[in-house]
Amino acid sequence: MHAPIAATFRFDPRAETRIQPGRMNVTTWTPRNAARLAALMALALGGGAGAAGLPEDALQRRCWLEHTAERTAADLREPTSVTFSNLRNGYTVRSPFWIEFGIRGMGVIPAGNPNGRAGHHHLLVDTPLPANHTEKIPFSATHRHFGKAQTGTALDLPPGKHTLRLLFADHDHRPYFVYSREITVNVAAKRSDAAPVIDASRFDATCARWYEDEVSSPRTAAKEVYVKNVRDGEPVRSPFVVSLGVAGFGVAPAASQVKDTGHFVLTVTRAKAPVSRIDLADGRTETLMDLPRGDYELEVSFVGTGDTTLLKAAPLRVPVGRNDM
Repeated sequence: MHAPIAATFRFDPRAETRIQPGRMNVTTWTPRNAARLAALMALALGGGAGAAGLPEDALQRRCWLEHTAERTAADLREPTSVTFSNLRNGYTVRSPFWIEFGIRGMGVIPAGNPNGRAGHHHLLVDTPLPANHTEKIPFSATHRHFGKAQTGTALDLPPGKHTLRLLFADHDHRPYFVYSREITVNVAAKRSDAAPVIDASRFDATCARWYEDEVSSPRTAAKEVYVKNVRDGEPVRSPFVVSLGVAGFGVAPAASQVKDTGHFVLTVTRAKAPVSRIDLADGRTETLMDLPRGDYELEVSFVGTGDTTLLKAAPLRVPVGRNDM
């Protein structure tokens, strides 16, 4: 457990923060130390660094924003489905690369915990779906199990083309009839090789290659909670999907009381005023947002037993437009 933070605030535009070892006693509050305080509070909760922002490079920013609609689109064709949140068929990647697991309509829970509305992910690598869906999924190099209720993983594969598919299963590793489409990725280089760059004279082709590499870059924090598909300052159009991820803990419904797990809570504010608090207590890892036009902040927390905050991410500033206008 982290030591509690004691803090009192008094605004003085000329003053500076004084921090004492072992605790933080903020006797004054200024715009200059606001960022410092936010970072320290995030670290105290185990959340790591601040929210990822948009790329500073103009070409990279343009490329990233051209894919916003794809990342945040609300697909309501299937009420329950499993998807790769960050990968698409035909992507070219450097290995190891990151895979984000997406599940809609069900929650996530570690293996060994019966729950008819939740399960855990399995990754099929270069192998077809099981011939008999009533049998347990085998443990092998081609059948990767994520029984701790993880929301993503790093995968290291040799050069060449590989097929991937997600398969959702129950507490006993028996498949639900819920699986993703099979995709093919091309491992073209090692992660230590040079990263792709965008060439303004060949923007479309080089943007695609840079973007595929960017969204598949492995996450490095041992413990963090984060928004998968939106960055700080990124404009979106409502309605939009917010996908959530966590490292260092598994996901589980609040009522399950499983060790080393928690669930997501998303707080929405506008001009510092509360708008809504979305408690995904059933173990879901994404939610559909339908907000009026305006500038909002989204803050995701990961909450354990007894409503204990295990992790908290820095707020995301999200300008929202409307698809119906």
